Amino acid sequence: MYFPYGETEIGYLKRRDKRLAEVIDRIGPIRRTVDTDLFSAVVHHIVGQQISTKAQESIWQRMRDALGAVDAAALLACGRERLQAFGITFRKADYILDFAERVQSGAFDLAAIAAMDDAEAIEALSALKGVGVWTAEMLLLFCLQRPNIFSYGDLAILRGIRMVYHHKEVTRERFERYRKRFSPYCSVASLYFWAVAGGAIPGMQDYAPKKGAHGRGKAPVDRERREGNDG
Repeated sequence: MYFPYGETEIGYLKRRDKRLAEVIDRIGPIRRTVDTDLFSAVVHHIVGQQISTKAQESIWQRMRDALGAVDAAALLACGRERLQAFGITFRKADYILDFAERVQSGAFDLAAIAAMDDAEAIEALSALKGVGVWTAEMLLLFCLQRPNIFSYGDLAILRGIRMVYHHKEVTRERFERYRKRFSPYCSVASLYFWAVAGGAIPGMQDYAPKKGAHGRGKAPVDRERREGNDG
């Protein structure tokens, strides 16, 4: 299943912004998979913090092969040491088990999240151990499929904006102007900025000043999207 959007969203964004319209035309449709199970999506994001996508998926596959369904009961029965054996750190294991305990006890109501507006859902999710604002925003976009998510904490989105609009930096004030321009379809704009940052259009460059005198560049896009504000 892919993040849902179509001509309504694309037409709106193209009318609102000429440069983004050019990017959309050059890249074409973007298919990004979604995970509609909020519980497993939270665990999957915690597993993936500070590691590559390849490492995340390797650990996730081992968990699914061993546990079957990744749910609260299975994780609590698994325990910390077995979670560690899958390649998960002690800290992440504790975050996952705390989340599972809260869901199973009813202290955290997963069903209630779907009924919240974006700000309320982000606040509730980011109160979980190991889930920061950036992760909460990604959960809203790639699990709950909210249409208007635009994360200032996402370094790849900032890079994409710099590349499209030739900015040396993207201040919060400037970012909020783009948010207003693309709303209520910021999630689709995010997909295209991620694609640009990942090299979808050959020849586009990042206009940020080079850092350091010894070749210290920026982290790959994949890691940048995983190093948000999470604990």
